[in-house]
Amino acid sequence: MNGHEALRLESVRKVYGDEGNQVVALDHVSLSLPTGSFTAVMGPSGSGKSTLLQCAAGLERPTGGRVFVDGAELAGESETALTKFRRERIGFVFQQFNLLPTMTVLENVLLPMRLAGKKADTKRAGEILDRVGLGDRLGHLPSELSGGQQQRVAIARAVVTQPKVLFGDEPTGALDTRSAREVLGLLREAVRVYGRTIVMVTHDPVAASFADGVLFLADGRIVGQMADPTAEAVAQRMAHLGDETNGRPNLVGV
Repeated sequence: MNGHEALRLESVRKVYGDEGNQVVALDHVSLSLPTGSFTAVMGPSGSGKSTLLQCAAGLERPTGGRVFVDGAELAGESETALTKFRRERIGFVFQQFNLLPTMTVLENVLLPMRLAGKKADTKRAGEILDRVGLGDRLGHLPSELSGGQQQRVAIARAVVTQPKVLFGDEPTGALDTRSAREVLGLLREAVRVYGRTIVMVTHDPVAASFADGVLFLADGRIVGQMADPTAEAVAQRMAHLGDETNGRPNLVGV
């Protein structure tokens, strides 16, 4: 495998339900994303966006197909093996910030290191928090921060372990416009400055415009992609995706 490939999906399927009552959430999805790229994943409700992210991140096991992160196959018989794989290679930022309310900003950011059994690198955590503009808030509790600040803590927590791929599930969904733009700028900086690879599910064309490229999903399949997206172009393409899901022909070329 190419050492510069951060994420590869090979014919990944995900089927929910029992025989006779099955829903195909992902239908043989294959993709390859290079290291140091920022990709947005978009599609209508029910298109398989979140399932794609969960299977790629090892939060769900695919029904079929293979997932590789940084050249290593995401496999493992036990939940323990999967958890170890995720801790070593993957970071997460969710719509809900998922900070522990009784822990300070610094303690929240150090948590992944402690869970992985590593020495808590307070200096590195402090530097990252400084970078996201919270160097003076290390001792604050999440309840003492705004939503945008809490999401910046969540980003610092996600990058502190230097993950190979950072997954974001609607990371700006709960934020006001200004905070959202600041958070998206930080994610883009994580790609440009630190060489991280980011895959972000979003419904927001403006958020998608911060990415290097967009993948469009419909009915569990990748039906298009766009390089150097603008918010206007993404919104227009999404409108056509809406047409397709109404039974019209697929007009989007991959």
